Amino acid sequence: MTATIIPIGEKAAGWERALYAFLAEKERRSGSRRTVEGYSRTLQHFFGTMGKPPDRVTSQEVFAWAYGRGLSGKEPSAITIGSRLACLSSFYHFLIRMEIVSSNPCDQIERPKASPSPPRGISAEGIRKLLSVIPETPAGLRDKAIVLTLVLTGRRRAEVFNLKVGDLIRTDGLFYTYRGKGGKQGKRELPLPAFEAIKVALAAFEKDLDNMGSHESLWPSPSRDGHGITSGTFYGNLQRYLRKAGLPPAGVHIFRHSAAKLRRDVGESVEDVSCFLDHSSLAVTTVYLKRLEGQEDRAWGKVAEAIGV
Repeated sequence: MTATIIPIGEKAAGWERALYAFLAEKERRSGSRRTVEGYSRTLQHFFGTMGKPPDRVTSQEVFAWAYGRGLSGKEPSAITIGSRLACLSSFYHFLIRMEIVSSNPCDQIERPKASPSPPRGISAEGIRKLLSVIPETPAGLRDKAIVLTLVLTGRRRAEVFNLKVGDLIRTDGLFYTYRGKGGKQGKRELPLPAFEAIKVALAAFEKDLDNMGSHESLWPSPSRDGHGITSGTFYGNLQRYLRKAGLPPAGVHIFRHSAAKLRRDVGESVEDVSCFLDHSSLAVTTVYLKRLEGQEDRAWGKVAEAIGV
């Protein structure tokens, strides 16, 4: 991480250590480097703008920053304001727990009410169109395997792109292990169409699961020497595939929405889909985690049939 609090006065070194400790804890809890980088940028911008250490910041200054125009010169949306305040407030809660400050200037500020846009998802027909335009080249076969894995498992982008050969379990069934949001460890059934697509893609790169190291990526990229394709490269490829299929531009996360939509379309209950996506209340999560280890997935067959694989 390159971002730091702008050094102000004799306490600068202490504030910098507090910031890095906060970011380290955030990364450990979230399991997402991207989330931590976002927090770092926001805090750097705030304290760089204030030009003073955390214990001298007032609620009025926080309000002016949170509701102020950004570099684009546009008025911030309710979601942006809420995100700024959530980030800063989280840092102050950490400082209070560490007994570095005694109060949180964000507590006096009312959060704006946001109306998030409804999540989108690609229909079964749209997924079929998308798969049909992906070329039968080694890179195309790899990307098709990634799409199928995202759609049939419903896992988050990082959870799929971080999959290694050693995460596959082929005894007593076909499963994969993953590290989910918040560092949760999970084990799920790997849908057979996704597994077969992975094997075909690896063969196109002259690789075989039985002869690969456990730390090798499932998504080969010759230019990265066993580390696998980056999500950024896949994103660029995806935009070309979407255009060719006549579908609107979308990020990789749309496949998670699609997975949920397709599960509902084939008759899964809201509760089952919530469990499938690891979305639940604390009480439901407690029950869910007890059942998660090696959990059989009885719905992927219907989704695979709907998208034609």
